[in-house]
Amino acid sequence: MSNHVYDIVIIGGGPAGLAAGLYGSRSKLDVLIIEKGVFGGQAATTAELENYPGSIENCTGPALTERMKHQAEEFGTKFVYDEVVDVDFSGNIKVVKGKEGEYHGKTVIIATGAAPRLAGFKGEIELRGRGVSYCATCDADFFEGLDVAVIGGGDSAITEALYLTKFAESVTIIHRRDTFRAAKYLVEKAMNHPKIKFILNSVVEEAKGDEILEGLVVKNLQTGEVSEVPVNGVFVFVGLDPITKVFEGKIALDEKGYIPTDEEMRTNVEGVFAAGDVRVKMLRQVITAAADGAIAAVAAEEYINEKFNK
Repeated sequence: MSNHVYDIVIIGGGPAGLAAGLYGSRSKLDVLIIEKGVFGGQAATTAELENYPGSIENCTGPALTERMKHQAEEFGTKFVYDEVVDVDFSGNIKVVKGKEGEYHGKTVIIATGAAPRLAGFKGEIELRGRGVSYCATCDADFFEGLDVAVIGGGDSAITEALYLTKFAESVTIIHRRDTFRAAKYLVEKAMNHPKIKFILNSVVEEAKGDEILEGLVVKNLQTGEVSEVPVNGVFVFVGLDPITKVFEGKIALDEKGYIPTDEEMRTNVEGVFAAGDVRVKMLRQVITAAADGAIAAVAAEEYINEKFNK
């Protein structure tokens, strides 16, 4: 494998990477996608994708991203499971080093996405997987008939809270403000739902429980009052952090670790592109990730034609 040079090596198999794979392979380029976890990325952990234009009724993240993968595969995209541990973008041929092997490409598209941010309360890490979760789709059925909480005030928090009502006895949304970043229609839907309660202007200070979560210590930021909320599960949706540690010092990153690009997804390094949630951008959604991936693949093809096919 180490001697083979791909036209495009894509790091990350979420919607951005899969769209790039599809567009690259349809142009008869030799494309490899490297993924360390689940193909589909964050989208594969999303219960309902109501806002993806043209998707089937009752569309789920896993169903949509599985279809994306099949499409890319049908056109010849190759896939490998590996974790990228280092990169060398200094030469004309880019080198991507994984735990399992080394991959060479005329171009690289970084589509590593972003990971859920920790809320930072005491006991969060210790009780992760034992009541503390970051994925409602993955874990909702463990909480059938139980009381759960959701931390956050964005689209993800409200969407997942609504999803959790299908399983849980009650869902308490805990948010540090009294206004929401989430779309108004989602907030209204949640406020009108009989199973959903709100604790606003408040933060979780501690998760209590020996082996499993038994309750949350919640502090009101206005009054300073501390109370205990008995729940068996808490779902954290307080934002994302870009997965770019391996690229530090190799390409330009902004102060938060996101990758700045131009409109053609070019980074500051020739032949290296970035697409999806990992990029500096306003909207991080499946539709914008897929669009980024398509643009990146076309831009990579143009670069290959100019650089290698003279």
